[in-house]
Amino acid sequence: MSPRRQDKPTIARIWRGVTPSAHADEYEAYLYEVGIKPLIEKALGVQMLREDRDGETEFVTISYWESVEAMSRFTGGDPIKIHHLDRDAEFLIELPKGVQILQLRTSHGITG
Repeated sequence: MSPRRQDKPTIARIWRGVTPSAHADEYEAYLYEVGIKPLIEKALGVQMLREDRDGETEFVTISYWESVEAMSRFTGGDPIKIHHLDRDAEFLIELPKGVQILQLRTSHGITG
C-alpha cells in the first residue's frame, strides 16, 4: 500500500555508512537502486546525503514514517535492527551496528 499524502511523518529513521572514496560513486548507485527505491515506495519520504572526506565518503539515509508501527511493517520486525544490503560488506569500511530513530518534532520547507 502506498503512503497517503495526508499522512504526516512523526518518525525519522537514520542510517549511516562509510565507504572508501574510491568506491563512493559505485556504492551510491547501488544504494539508490537497492536501498532507496524500496523506501520511496513505502516511506512518506526519503533522503540520501553524501559527505566526501579525505579518503572516505559517508552516506546518510533518512526515511520518514507516520509511526514506528509503519516502519516496523517495512523492516519486517524491529525497526532499529540493521538489515544490511547484500553488497554492503563489499563496499562499507565497517558494517553499521544500528540505526537512529528520532521523533520528528517540527519540519519546515523540506520538499522532495
